[in-house]
Amino acid sequence: MNHLLEIKNLHVTVEQKEVVQGVYLSLAPGEVDALMGPNGSGKSSLASALMGHPAYAITSGQVFMGGQDITSWPAEKRASAGLFLAFQYPQAIPGLSVEHFLRSAYNAQAEARGEKPINVREFRTLIESELTALQLNPAFLERGVNDGFSGGEKKRLEILQLAILKPKFAILDETDSGLDIDALKIVAEGVNRLVATYSLATLVITHYQRLLHYLKPTHVHIMAQGKIMESGGPELVDKVEAAGYQPFMNHA
Repeated sequence: MNHLLEIKNLHVTVEQKEVVQGVYLSLAPGEVDALMGPNGSGKSSLASALMGHPAYAITSGQVFMGGQDITSWPAEKRASAGLFLAFQYPQAIPGLSVEHFLRSAYNAQAEARGEKPINVREFRTLIESELTALQLNPAFLERGVNDGFSGGEKKRLEILQLAILKPKFAILDETDSGLDIDALKIVAEGVNRLVATYSLATLVITHYQRLLHYLKPTHVHIMAQGKIMESGGPELVDKVEAAGYQPFMNHA
């Protein structure tokens, strides 16, 4: 299988504490893998290290994307290559409109690919159908980024970014946190559409099961104590739902 992302024996340290301890993981285009585990298991630390957050030091192991070793790349270069992280707690940026933010991000990616920047009119045409799909009013574009947004609006903006930037690989870190059932369905439908349309490879990080009832993961990985304790198919979601994480805690 032609893997888009490969993680080989990854060890990550933050503030002199090893938080990821020898993780192996690989995803092919169009796959949706779920990374589940209790709070403090290392899931978000893995996401931050994959995206190149400078506070999360990769002490050993390698990360490959499309066959290229990106282990030492800065976050900007990883993003330009098609890696995307949807944050658990998206930051508010008062005074910066959603439209300007998204168009600037799009043009930065276009420049990295050697393409021409897009103007305001072209961008509006590009974004209209995505707004409709996510049930967002065009007036949403005039608001400050995440400024006064509800939990559902923040997460829909993350999916809107995904739709506009069309990365190759997306990490969704606790995208389901703080969402009511209607917003959850809209977000899940958005992800499913992008996976189906663009063969987006997606790593969904969560410690709940409800989002996975809508996303239908290809593989499920249980993480605890910085390690992948067990990997399998969607049946692992039901196992977690029935028995919690305790059965996975003592075997790797």
